[in-house]
Amino acid sequence: MLNCRNLLIAAALLFAAPSAALEVGEPDPLFQGNTVIGITITAPMKTLLGERPNETYLRGTLSYEEADGRVVDFDIGIRTRGNFRREARVCPFPPLRINFKKSEVKGTLFREQDKLKLVAHCRDNSDRYEQNIIKEYLAYRILNSLTDISYRVRLVRVTYRDSEQKHGDRLRYAFFIEHKRRVSQRLGLPVISTERVRTAELEGAYSDLTSLFQYMIGNTDFSPIAGPEGEDCCHNSTVFGREGEPIYSVPYDFDMSGLVDAPYAEPSPNFRIRRVTQRLYRGRCAYINNLPATARLLQDRRDMIYALFEEQNELQESTRTKVTKFIDRFYDVIDDPKKLRREIEKRCI
Repeated sequence: MLNCRNLLIAAALLFAAPSAALEVGEPDPLFQGNTVIGITITAPMKTLLGERPNETYLRGTLSYEEADGRVVDFDIGIRTRGNFRREARVCPFPPLRINFKKSEVKGTLFREQDKLKLVAHCRDNSDRYEQNIIKEYLAYRILNSLTDISYRVRLVRVTYRDSEQKHGDRLRYAFFIEHKRRVSQRLGLPVISTERVRTAELEGAYSDLTSLFQYMIGNTDFSPIAGPEGEDCCHNSTVFGREGEPIYSVPYDFDMSGLVDAPYAEPSPNFRIRRVTQRLYRGRCAYINNLPATARLLQDRRDMIYALFEEQNELQESTRTKVTKFIDRFYDVIDDPKKLRREIEKRCI
């Protein structure tokens, strides 16, 4: 049976405030539960890790066990993806994209899935990098507990099996991220392809919430209004909305945050902070009037957020202590009106 803390988390996710008048639908079955799924991916791992194809899919299989004990096998395509983490010097084991056949996933836990991002462990034989996976997964779960307008995730325990028989099996944690098309379906809003978004176009309450969330996890590696030079909007955010209506810039990719504190993570020199564990508020002044209500929501959800850490058995105790103290320092700020004004309200852009 669910204990009290699990019930709190479930209630938070069920009634998470979208911070706007949107009727948000249920996520697909894969992203409704939080139990860890065991899967096996069999693929030409030597070629995958050596050549790192980012357009051509290699052939492989994915298998898992359904709740009724039935073993299900899918033929999949698999390739590497991403930018920074795809570089071999950064991550010898890069993020992956899994391409399912729609005809095969019908009637399974993976129904409605097509192409899914899989955030992998980056480096073999490293507890620290594996803990980073759990911490980034929890960053998504924190945002899920605050608003339904967020990417859902599912933690998996993956056995990577090399079909070329050049490497032995790897057993590592990873997590799937909901596809933006499925988020669009839930929100009832199309994905917007644009070069830039004006701050005035953003839905104010939601934008204030995500800005305070980014401050909470110590993330500065994002922009809700622009992409990197030469790329479409937005940096580590997906834009949803319709012309003439408020726009939602939904964040993802939290590996550069202070909560995760990855060994490779460095803040932009533009921000004049020395390490990613130093918080810097990057919200816009245009919607700072929502701050009192946003801070109250974060205070109301405090126990639910801490419960996420306490109930995540995959966290090592030392990691749990570290992330808890990191979040403690956030609440020290928003619980103190003077600190809230100095560190957040007066730092808005």
